[in-house]
Amino acid sequence: MYTFEQLLNKNEEIWKAAQEFEAKSCEVPVETVRKCALNSLHAMKEAVKTGLNSTVMSMSGMCGDDCDRLQKYYSKNPSIFGHVFEKILEYSLATSEENIRMGKIAACPTAGSCGIVPSVLLALAEEFKKSEEEQINALLTAGEVGRIISGKVALAGAVAGCQAECGTASAMAAAAAVQLLGGNPKQIVNAVGLSLKNLLGLTCDPVCGLVEIPCVKRNPFMAIHAMCACEMALAGVETKIPVDEIVDAMEQTGQLMSPALKESSLGGLARTKTALELKKKLFNL
Repeated sequence: MYTFEQLLNKNEEIWKAAQEFEAKSCEVPVETVRKCALNSLHAMKEAVKTGLNSTVMSMSGMCGDDCDRLQKYYSKNPSIFGHVFEKILEYSLATSEENIRMGKIAACPTAGSCGIVPSVLLALAEEFKKSEEEQINALLTAGEVGRIISGKVALAGAVAGCQAECGTASAMAAAAAVQLLGGNPKQIVNAVGLSLKNLLGLTCDPVCGLVEIPCVKRNPFMAIHAMCACEMALAGVETKIPVDEIVDAMEQTGQLMSPALKESSLGGLARTKTALELKKKLFNL
């Protein structure tokens, strides 16, 4: 099984290892792999653009206008954390709300976590004027992180809780950010570890069984979590527990987690008084 330790032992850029692995596995030229990554990048940008300009609510009526609300707030009250922070929150909400409208998004690694990687990657790329090639490299880096994690843990809330979806997405975003900002493979892997280990045990308890509450607003929270890991890793902060061991711990945590907290909506937030009232109203129970 391919591990993060083996990845580091390659002594090459992670994005290079990723595209070479994909090219060999799919029996296609590296150029084809990069073109596929570019198509995903374009889909991410389109989802952000569409989401920023829409207030259409989801079919349930529970979500869809929070990005607009946030944009209006920032137009009068700039974030104390700066413009990049604003973009990350706006882009993540825009993308996640496009998902619940059934719009076109790039699952990265899942639809429920689709706003995390794009918001971090695109906001940083715009702020630091990164080329399209550099953005593709960052996306390939993120993809390799997700691929290695998925070798041990199924990236589905129904299997291992939201730690496997938004947790993995946050780790992927952290890796993309470090790559985009000039970090080395060791710093990238440390960012993955710092992000992932601080999200172990994250439950999947969607209200009314829909990927809306808390899923939509969880995306911006996890995107900022990724930036915390990125900046600490770039500063030289290292995870004391090797990333491969963290992934093992995530797998074990998923196995120990109650089925009621793994996308079944039988426990947690989904069983609160207000959540049950929303379910009754929505489904005419």
